[in-house]
Amino acid sequence: MKRKISTSLVEWKNKKKRMPLIVNGARQVGKTYILEQFGKEHFENVIYLNMEIERTFGEFLETELSPKKIIQFLETAKGEVITANKTLIFFDEIQASERALMSLKYFCEQTPEYHVVAAGSLLGVAINRQRYSFPVGKVDQMHMFPLDFEEFLWAMNREKLTEEIRTHYNENKPMPEALHNVAMDLYRTYFIVGGMPAAIVNFIETDSFVKVQTIQNNILNEYIADMAKYADSATSVKIRACYQSIPAQLAKENAKFQYKVVQRGGSATIFGEAIEWLVYAGIVLKCQRLEHGYIPINAYVDLPNFKLYMGDIGILTLRSEMPLQTILSPIEIDNTFFGAMTENYVAQAFATKNYNLLYWQSDGIAEVDFVLQIDGAVVPIEVKKGNRTRSRSLNVFVEKYKSPYAIRISKKNFGFENNIKSVPLYAVFCI
Repeated sequence: MKRKISTSLVEWKNKKKRMPLIVNGARQVGKTYILEQFGKEHFENVIYLNMEIERTFGEFLETELSPKKIIQFLETAKGEVITANKTLIFFDEIQASERALMSLKYFCEQTPEYHVVAAGSLLGVAINRQRYSFPVGKVDQMHMFPLDFEEFLWAMNREKLTEEIRTHYNENKPMPEALHNVAMDLYRTYFIVGGMPAAIVNFIETDSFVKVQTIQNNILNEYIADMAKYADSATSVKIRACYQSIPAQLAKENAKFQYKVVQRGGSATIFGEAIEWLVYAGIVLKCQRLEHGYIPINAYVDLPNFKLYMGDIGILTLRSEMPLQTILSPIEIDNTFFGAMTENYVAQAFATKNYNLLYWQSDGIAEVDFVLQIDGAVVPIEVKKGNRTRSRSLNVFVEKYKSPYAIRISKKNFGFENNIKSVPLYAVFCI
């Protein structure tokens, strides 16, 4: 599968002051696949080490962290020559070995000429650094997410359609109605399939949503297994409770995360650690409330108030048990939760582009779904699940903070009217 991170990996390879690279992300987002492909395409050979099963190498690391001796050991164990600039050394599941994580510091300091990459979840890196410190300042890092809608279209052999979408976004010109409808149909498909590579491959092969949801359920079970594996039993129960509450949280009229929805009498003291665990794991996305829409917006974050979204829209569709025919129907329905799911889709798209997820609320009078800082301007963004787009919140924000324009995401075609840029739901990746 073609992934946008591939371009960043090539840039890392060619950097003069390159450090070992850690690619973080939730399980099953395609980290191993993309790094193996990167190795095959840009190096003469790849030395692959899965740290969950490389017991002999793990035992060697307990007594030795010298990069030169590590290379000698690997050449002997793997029967391959490791050559600087020609070999990629790949530590997979690095969270399983604190010593492997620590060795990256010495690769950076003593043998920077070697290309070393590691893949692991943020959860593993965060939890497993109790005895050995994380190599801060000695590694480059990238975060990998599920496929966004553009990557999904690439996988579906619709590259020409993505080019058309980008052209019409840049020119603020409506797509031909037939193309607009095709793109909306594919968007509804993505809403169910989501961005997990295994789910997308399965859908391409079978064209079956039922089989896709079986794959998604397996991924969900892996997440739950991780909750037990990488946390003590008491914390694991809290993590599962917080995660399972997300559909109920999103279903509320005010989608702000409320601890009492998880458990009566719940509080930040009880569940704060569990929520941070989910965020570090990449399983959920945290969207913070903004107190003001001034530049820089990150300075006005209201930390205690936030929303939680699922990391993948397909997993949310599975978890919520939203009828698939409701999603696939082009007929507009009056369903509040469907609106919350649409917000989740947009949050996932913005997170993939490394935007900080922020929303704005004013004394219960007005609420803007997302606020981005784009090219030095604060831009409010409203998300609508259908064609009905009338709302006063955007105007309230624009007048209060003098935004140069606003963005409205909906089923409507591209356009620009009354200082509001209309962006179809399928074109969020362009923002």
